[in-house]
Amino acid sequence: HFTIASALSAGFKIDQSVAHNGCCLTVVSRNESTHTVTAIQETLNKTNLGSWQIGTKVNIERCMQLGGRLDGHMVQGHVDCIGICTDIQDENGSWRYTFIHPADFVTVEKGSITVNGTSLTVVDSQKGRFSVCIIPYTYEHTNFHQLKVGAEVNLEFDIIGKYVARYLSLKND
Repeated sequence: HFTIASALSAGFKIDQSVAHNGCCLTVVSRNESTHTVTAIQETLNKTNLGSWQIGTKVNIERCMQLGGRLDGHMVQGHVDCIGICTDIQDENGSWRYTFIHPADFVTVEKGSITVNGTSLTVVDSQKGRFSVCIIPYTYEHTNFHQLKVGAEVNLEFDIIGKYVARYLSLKND
């Protein structure tokens, strides 16, 4: 179980799905300033949640509401794997982060990627590696400002890309 202090906690409901660093977890209890979620072994095996400590800053995002605008990319909160930050470049008003990931996952330049639950656009895509650029707002309001080279992050790859890759793999069998 993880208990998280957040200004959003008071608005959550028991049994609601909420993304924590991009990982969809169910709220099992809450009060006005905290909420508690449970991570099963499968979740701990495929995410960086097992490395969380007291004081870890976590990106929290509520589920999408149907019937409204869709800001950003379509993400599910279903983390595919852990990636590792290999480079951070200050680019005069923005930051470029480079990550490596298992080669069986694919990124597409200008496609979407979710890093610790933050939906971003891929600016450089290579086999097993990609980069994203972060604007100052994202840098300040997410945990990107705390990332260091070597940090593990949760990655969710573009849902359309995953369906295409799966279709092609079945077609070639």
